[in-house]
Amino acid sequence: MFKPENPIIVQSDMTVLLETTGPLFEEGRDFLGQFAELEKSPEYLHTYRITPLSLWNAAAAGLKADAIISRLVELAKYAVPQNVLTEIREQMARFGKLRLIKDDATGELQLICDDRAALEEICASPRVTEFLIERRDDRTLIINPAYRGRAKQVLIKLGYPVEDLAGFTEGDPLEFEIRPVTRLGLHFDLREYQRDAVETFWANGSRAGGAGVLVLPCGAGKTIIGIGCMEKIQQHTLILTTNITALRQWIRELLDKTTLSEDQIAEYSGDKKEIRPVTVTTYQMMTYKPTKADHFPHMDLIKQYNWGLIIYDEVHLLPAPVFRATAEIQARRRLGLTATLVREDGREDDVFSLIGPKRFDKPWKELEQQGWIAKARCMEIRVPMQPDKRLDYARAELRAKYRLAMENPDKIPVLLRLLDKHREDNVLIIGQYLDQLEEISKLTGAPIITGETPNAQREELYAAFKSGKIKILVVSKVANFAVDLPDANVAIQVSGTFRSRQEEAQRVGRVLRPKPGQNYAYFYSIVTKDTKDQECAKQRSLFLTEQGYRYKIKIVDLSTLDQENFDFEEAEDLVGVDAMTEDFDEEDAALLEAQDM
Repeated sequence: MFKPENPIIVQSDMTVLLETTGPLFEEGRDFLGQFAELEKSPEYLHTYRITPLSLWNAAAAGLKADAIISRLVELAKYAVPQNVLTEIREQMARFGKLRLIKDDATGELQLICDDRAALEEICASPRVTEFLIERRDDRTLIINPAYRGRAKQVLIKLGYPVEDLAGFTEGDPLEFEIRPVTRLGLHFDLREYQRDAVETFWANGSRAGGAGVLVLPCGAGKTIIGIGCMEKIQQHTLILTTNITALRQWIRELLDKTTLSEDQIAEYSGDKKEIRPVTVTTYQMMTYKPTKADHFPHMDLIKQYNWGLIIYDEVHLLPAPVFRATAEIQARRRLGLTATLVREDGREDDVFSLIGPKRFDKPWKELEQQGWIAKARCMEIRVPMQPDKRLDYARAELRAKYRLAMENPDKIPVLLRLLDKHREDNVLIIGQYLDQLEEISKLTGAPIITGETPNAQREELYAAFKSGKIKILVVSKVANFAVDLPDANVAIQVSGTFRSRQEEAQRVGRVLRPKPGQNYAYFYSIVTKDTKDQECAKQRSLFLTEQGYRYKIKIVDLSTLDQENFDFEEAEDLVGVDAMTEDFDEEDAALLEAQDM
């Protein structure tokens, strides 16, 4: 039956088209985001793909196949192909078909499978022999406990996600409470959605809980949720973070909002290497080794201590060596925190297998509507390239093309115009290329933070920005992740990493802390028109489009720039990101990902 008002068109190749112009667009977008992945988002028709992993994550989060199918049929413009309905049922049924359990009497790690055909397929794979001790009967395999993580990695590659119900080794006890009044004297309590996330992870202390990923937007208080999970478990905890700034923010939050004392919390970094009941370190520290031939000297921190919980902050950035170490500690409770499950290396299935499936996902727009995060207004400003620069660009090889477009000097007048517009606001200027950022710092007089800035100086500058002594701060990609600057309400991006969706999300996240008054935050991305810069901006904005943010598009005329006020109401309103003039192929991807920017 044809339903013209409905926004969803389901195709037999497992892609789903979503029309953006009708009244049911937002409802359709929020529904599809629960079990499908956004691939393309031009202005009138978004493309999603239903994948096995997206369906397994939906099943792990508690969604039911019948409920998804029923709503999909209701919102579909045309009849849903039967093969799609069958695939949804079959893939979601696969989660839980294989269960890892521990026999408490014998200590055996058992893989239980009630599907005889699936068990035969698994046993026929030569990749299974490395972790298989014996086949006990027609539904039970005995697994080497040392290969618990590796087994899950292999089996998900075979198309069988494992529900791990084998339980956990208890860590050393640690008693503490969350303070109702912080040490700074402020009333404190977890928000309702934060409590829900904690309870979902904890699962009443059952074997069904204790491992998984919680997905919440930047500014939603993922650190607080991590602390809430720690309080439930009450055991020694190792926290892995993205950088030293994030490490120290965790320590400050723990001291401010819990009854933990300073002698119970340790920093394990290049400056200090202490181990206490709560130890906070960085991924960089874990993956350090003196030479390529050496082993990772600090990785034993993960494996050799009796942790009851390991928290992976910004889990989408987890380095490969930490994955390998995590595979060896599957008997420990594991919590992943992130704003996006998108990984630029495509290893989302390893996150599923080794950290755990997605357990909780709170839509950005829902928290925005409730006032917990600021209302983000996003604008992509397209700047022309001068004729002589355009000729250089046309002649250049790919790597030079990208950099020429990113460092277009005509971005600077636009930036200065934006700073004039937001002269009363707290502005972050964010970029990728140090030469460009240093030029901006000199022109504006604003201090700059890069990877070379000493940690002590970074802390001083962040503190000055928070206090209002500094109104503009220039930052490189070191500020992309886990930097708490609650008063920042404007971010201006002058250059970014090649098509990194996670980066765009994190950069917008720098300004999403709730604001007084109308609660608005502004994100501007200045790109060079009709170049690789614009093409990469298209890819970077994909995740935010999926979350429901609309980019305004403004094409500037430099001759009339002094009259431009970059009014959001006057800019062109595109639901997604429009089609580009330049093709972007795999050769481009390989070259750009290989270069050190």
